[in-house]
Amino acid sequence: MNLIGENLTYKPDNQFHLNNVSFEFKKGNLYTILGRTLSGKTTFLKTIAGLLNPDSGNISFEGKNFSKIPVWQRNVAMVYQQFINYPHLNVYENIIFPLKQRKLSEDKIKTDVEEALKTVGLIGFENRKIQELSGGQQQRVALARSLAKKAKILLLDEPLVNLDYKLREQLREEFKRIFSKGLSAEAILIYSTTDPQEVMELNGEVIVLDEGKVLQKGPAKEIFENPKNLKVAEISNDPPMNILKGIKSSDKLNFENISINIPRHFKNLQDQDYNFGIRASEIKLNDNGEEFEIELAEISGSETLLHLKKGDSKVIALIEEVMNFKIHEKVKIKFNENKFYAFNKEEELISSPYGVSNG
Repeated sequence: MNLIGENLTYKPDNQFHLNNVSFEFKKGNLYTILGRTLSGKTTFLKTIAGLLNPDSGNISFEGKNFSKIPVWQRNVAMVYQQFINYPHLNVYENIIFPLKQRKLSEDKIKTDVEEALKTVGLIGFENRKIQELSGGQQQRVALARSLAKKAKILLLDEPLVNLDYKLREQLREEFKRIFSKGLSAEAILIYSTTDPQEVMELNGEVIVLDEGKVLQKGPAKEIFENPKNLKVAEISNDPPMNILKGIKSSDKLNFENISINIPRHFKNLQDQDYNFGIRASEIKLNDNGEEFEIELAEISGSETLLHLKKGDSKVIALIEEVMNFKIHEKVKIKFNENKFYAFNKEEELISSPYGVSNG
């Protein structure tokens, strides 16, 4: 039986944290909850864990009504973003703590802990104190403790958000390996994040959440290629997808002071106003392109983000190398015209480079 949520609503102080949310999660699968800060992701997970009770709606698992099952009997493990460990205990003692509460045999505890340590790459760290570990190692201890419980539902609430950029990239790769190796066919893993890159790399089923409401569900690739509306396009891209208001004519896309050729997939669009979207990675420096002024240049890891302006038109370009620019410097850029999206006045997707066409 699956984990099923039906019409969950949680509205403390008259503010929606969950707004009529429904889902069905199958065993052996990874699900990602993608949303901005305060979108309702943590509330979503805590409701499943039983730490919060929804105002209305129902959750069932294996055919049983979860609302009638106490938290400690739900067979749920949760990993938080704050590295929650017991500082007075060493690594081994941290991991066995919940197992001892379940009164398992010493042999069973030892086997499960060793398996969890191996999965997260902490063999040899058993006797280390928590304070002796790096942030990434501490988060692995928290994950190992959850894996050792062999819970049927594993919840991870933005587990990488408090780590530095390089460590986050490293652990993201390791998490993919851990989840593919350490996830039981009987378990459900639900992972929340604000980072679209994590969503694509984990490559599970995705729920896009905003202000407590589900905007779109589907495979990570489908969300990336065909965001249902402008809000999903912004949430599922980092930096958010550039949106330019413009007009499609018979032979050009026209924005303020900018005119480009009609993308192939726009040929059947009616000639009218649209919100046109293009990712930052599809805007390149090009001496034959349009001239823009740099408002801000940011270095992010091994990339450079250029915030550009021409008249009232503003875009962000992502340069895949570290480059130095000056504020107000002029640069020329070229749009990859065949990677444009079109959204109508209601902000719904009308045409995508990946095949959706509702024009």
